Amino acid sequence: MTKAIPRIGSRKNVRIGSRKNGRRIPKGVIHVQASFNNTIVTVTDVWGRVVSWASAGTSGFKGTRRGTPYAAQAAAFNAIRTVVDQGMQRAEVMIKGPGLGRDAALRAIRRSGILLSFIRDVTPMTHNGCRPPKKRRV
Repeated sequence: MTKAIPRIGSRKNVRIGSRKNGRRIPKGVIHVQASFNNTIVTVTDVWGRVVSWASAGTSGFKGTRRGTPYAAQAAAFNAIRTVVDQGMQRAEVMIKGPGLGRDAALRAIRRSGILLSFIRDVTPMTHNGCRPPKKRRV
């Protein structure tokens, strides 16, 4: 008589559901990365798990038009539309980067009907950089 070996990590009894659609998210964080060439809008829950994202490129803009304010507005609208359907009411906004889409994305977020608790600029600032290499002697 052989003994049954228990399988570790078996997913036999675990219900596998859709990761993105099954959750109700009352509060989240909206991250806007605005570079000169593209604008990426990512919506996460308060633990940092990505719920929805969109960029100017995925919103149908190609080439230099991805860096325009209108493309950033469209990207923000596309990213937020899915989380509003999941029940998001309040959000915090983190804006990063020097691009033209910063204000346009923020305007689109304001018009979406989500209450904003705060808006923070998290652009990394340089602080005189690294130490330069030692001068070569000839």
